[in-house]
Amino acid sequence: MDWIDGMQRALDYIEAHLAEDIDYSAVAREAASSPYHFQRVFSILCGYTLGEYIRMRRLTLAGAELADRGIRVIDAAVKYGYDSPDSFAKAFKKFHGVNPSEAPGAALRSFSPLRIKLTLEGASMLHYKIEEKPELILTGYKRRFEGSMRDIQERRDQEEELWVTTRVNQYVLQGLAPDRETSYEVVSNQGDDGYDFRIAWELTEFDRKYWDEILNDPDFAARYEHFTVPAGLYLVCETERCEYPSEVFPELCRRVATEWLPGSGYELDDRPELSVVHWYYRDGDEAYNSNRYKELWLPIVRKPEMK
Repeated sequence: MDWIDGMQRALDYIEAHLAEDIDYSAVAREAASSPYHFQRVFSILCGYTLGEYIRMRRLTLAGAELADRGIRVIDAAVKYGYDSPDSFAKAFKKFHGVNPSEAPGAALRSFSPLRIKLTLEGASMLHYKIEEKPELILTGYKRRFEGSMRDIQERRDQEEELWVTTRVNQYVLQGLAPDRETSYEVVSNQGDDGYDFRIAWELTEFDRKYWDEILNDPDFAARYEHFTVPAGLYLVCETERCEYPSEVFPELCRRVATEWLPGSGYELDDRPELSVVHWYYRDGDEAYNSNRYKELWLPIVRKPEMK
């Protein structure tokens, strides 16, 4: 249960330092983890980023203090890490629904501190592989999604919206790719403000080299980018075969974080995270669509004690 104890130590450290600058590296050390690994696992397990958790806990405490008239607005802003009373007031109203000056007597929100508990659930099998993947050069397009990945439904909705509204881009890439039935979703640059999401296919070196000439339209070609996913070690798992694998994919991610990672001797690396979608959706072809599946490629490294 070391990982449970470590997560709780990290949460206790955060709670004890809410009125101070919190170094994410110091939080991760409490859990005997790298900063990147801790933040990613925290987000998967808790449903919001580390920064959001800290922000909501601080605004909860600030609201309680202002409601008791025990602190001035400007002092609360400084105490809980805001650069100015205006930025504090904006965050406070977004969280509580009222201005800081209206806190006494108002109905405020309270976000309680997390506590880690061990629960036993029905045993189930998780199939996985650990593979050394070579460098991968992909061609695609991206969008920066604002906000966090905390809301599973929100994440699924915004990614689905990108898929639905960029069909022409996909048809071009699919038409050029040697393997038309395999596409890639690439997640990178994750932070409290959002993450980059790419839709891509793997093209031949020839097609990448003569990209502009093939499309014969510089403006259209500029919609896309060629980018490299570095070689490295990956944990590879896949969903069940079904018509809509994206709907069961979040549960696969959760199981990896809760069942496999804690005792594996590995931690997450900061290379891009990939989802590999097998078999493109075909309208009206039920037999074909029911065999679609999605792979999770999580970049991992061995923990220091295993090296």
